This record gives sequence, structure tokens and C-alpha cells, in this order.
Amino acid sequence: MAEQVELAPFNTGGTSFLRSCFNGINALTGIGLITIPYTLSQAGWLGLCLLLAMAFTTCYTGILLQRCLESNPSIKTYPDIGYHAFGRKGRLIVSTFTYLELYLVPTGMLILEGDNLFKLFPNVSMEVAGHYIGGKEIFVIGSGLVILPTMWLKDLRLLSFISAGGILSCVIVITSILWVGAVDGVGFSSKGKLFELAGIPTAMSLYAFCYGAHPVFPTLYSSMKDKSQFSKVLFVSFSLSTLRYISMAVLGYLMFGQDVQPQVTLNLPTSRVSSKIAIYTTLVGPIAKYALIVMPIANAIESRLPRYYNSKLICIFLRTLLLVSTIIVALVFPFFGILMALVGAILNITVSIILPCLCYLKISRGYQKWGFEVLIIVVIMINAVSIGVIGTYFSLKDVIKKL
Repeated sequence: MAEQVELAPFNTGGTSFLRSCFNGINALTGIGLITIPYTLSQAGWLGLCLLLAMAFTTCYTGILLQRCLESNPSIKTYPDIGYHAFGRKGRLIVSTFTYLELYLVPTGMLILEGDNLFKLFPNVSMEVAGHYIGGKEIFVIGSGLVILPTMWLKDLRLLSFISAGGILSCVIVITSILWVGAVDGVGFSSKGKLFELAGIPTAMSLYAFCYGAHPVFPTLYSSMKDKSQFSKVLFVSFSLSTLRYISMAVLGYLMFGQDVQPQVTLNLPTSRVSSKIAIYTTLVGPIAKYALIVMPIANAIESRLPRYYNSKLICIFLRTLLLVSTIIVALVFPFFGILMALVGAILNITVSIILPCLCYLKISRGYQKWGFEVLIIVVIMINAVSIGVIGTYFSLKDVIKKL
């Protein structure tokens, strides 16, 4: 039996259309927002067309997931879709890619915490047993210690309430950055580049990361009172999320141009109150969301333990070990932009585009009757595979340069 993979728990059995739209937008809300100006800088202004293309594509693959869910009432989760399409191997493939994503995204959150706290407190460092420990490393470890108690909780409703403020936090961050540019003297004078061919693979990988909410869509669909409106929920959620991404991308690129960092908050002048509001708001979300995101992994591990090992103490130990492992990865590989590009190229492209297309073609038997839509789906898959392979190559190339 597959675990229900979800980024935030939703009510089941009667969620209204408006609440479903709210949940959909919140599912698409994450740390991708602060990477989007950097993403635009990689491809230039024409990269906005690529953003729209990714939005349309991932919205369409969300509709393909809806059709898979409608094909059989027993399908409740994304792994269930994989099982009904390709049997046990399909469930294993979907679960593996999804859990990898749920592991690496929180790792990126720890890197984000370390980078932004070091931006606020650049003079922090210490020496332990003759070994120098920099401020970023201290803040990554410190963030892990703050998160640790939330990993031991069985009832995550409080964290769900805090993390559900994702939409509000996005509004605060965008407004604060707009204030920095319009009022605090940074301005919007950077012209940027019209088009940068070499940056397209990285840009497409990061755009895929921004729209990688597909593991939560089956849960969102199952929670709806009127499931026939799910396609409208997707349209509203993707439309508003895309407007939000475009707003942040244009603001950040106009303010900092090609000098924009992988996290736009790292460009903000810390002497300004508005900058501190943006940075602190950015820091709160990952602290609240970390346990929610990795909990499906912890639950999957615990469900496979022998009964006599499945005690509270063992569960606490395993969850602590899971957190420690992500801290180690964040310390060894502290490159936020490259990590998120890798997640986008390898995992989000697969989970959000390739797998929905493959599962739909198999479940609907569309591959047996070629038509215009099947042709569109095949073209989407070919493009997705190309983006994934090329994006992974360029990301690994960037890794080698950093090491």
C-alpha cells in the first residue's frame, strides 16, 4: 500500500472550489519564488516565454493526472496512478522520484536558511578543536536544531496552519522587494539581456522546479466536494501562480540585472527595514514546512519497520537521523541554485511532465490510437527528456566548477 505523498495535509471529503484554489496556489508556493529573478537572468527577457511554456505544460500534465484519477475510483495517490499504469514497478518508480524530491527540497531549504542568516549576520564564525567553522555552516546546523523538535511531532496541524500562510508570505516578500526598489533607492534601472542561449537549460530546469507540485494534485483532487471542477482549480492556481512568478522575476531582474543571486534576498541591502522583512519572511516558511515535506519519507520508513522496532523512541531516532542526513548534504553541497536546478532537471521534469504523460497514455490506451492529442503528448515528452538531460549535464558541469 502506497503512502500518501503530500506537501501539506488537506481536508478530505468536501473542500469547496475556493478552498481548493487556495490549496492549489499554496501547493505551487515555495522557495521557487526567490529563485525566479535569477532564473530569468539565465535566459534573458525572452525567458518569460519559457516560463509561460512551462506553466502551460505543467498545467496540462496536471489535467492528465486528473484523467488518470477519474479512470478508477480506487486511485487516490500519485503512486496509485503509477501502479494502475505499470503495476508494482510503476508504483516504485513514482514513489522513488517523489521521495527523492521530498528529500532534496528540504535540503535546499537548509542551504537557504544558512545563506540568508549569514547575509543578516556576516560576522558570525567559530573555532572548534582547531577547526574553523564559517557562519553559513553554523546557521545551517542551527536551523537544523530549531527544526528538530518539529520532526518529533505526530500532530502537525500547527505547522500546517503556519505553512498555509504561503500565499500571504509571497505577497509580503514581493511587496517588500518592490518597496526596496521603489522607495529605498535600489531602483529599476538594470536592463539585463534580451536572450541568453547558454542559460536556457538552467532556466528551464529552475522553471520546472517552480511548478513541481504534481505529487499533491491527487490529494487535492480527492479532497474536493465537486471533483469535476478540478481542471478549473488547476487553471486558477497556475494562472495566479504564474502572475506571481512573473511579477517577482521582472522586479528582481530590473533591480539587479545579471548580478542577481540564485536567491534574490541575498541582493537586498540589509540596512533597510523592508529588506529585513523580506528576508525574515523567507526564513519562516522553510522552518515550518520542513517537517511537513519530509514526513511522508519518515512515515514510509516507519511503516516498513518490524512491529517490535516500531516504538516511539525508534521513530524519534529515525526522524533525527533523516534531519541530520539533510544537514550533512547541505554542508557538503552548499550550492542552492545548482541543487534546485538539478532537482528541476532530474526530478521535477520526470514527476511533473514525463510520468503524467506516460501514465495517461498507458491507462487511457492512447498509444493504441494515434491522434492530435497523442502527438502533442509525445512532443511534450521528447522536449521534457531533452530539457532533463541537457539541464542535468549543465548542472553537473556547474558542480564540477564549484568543487
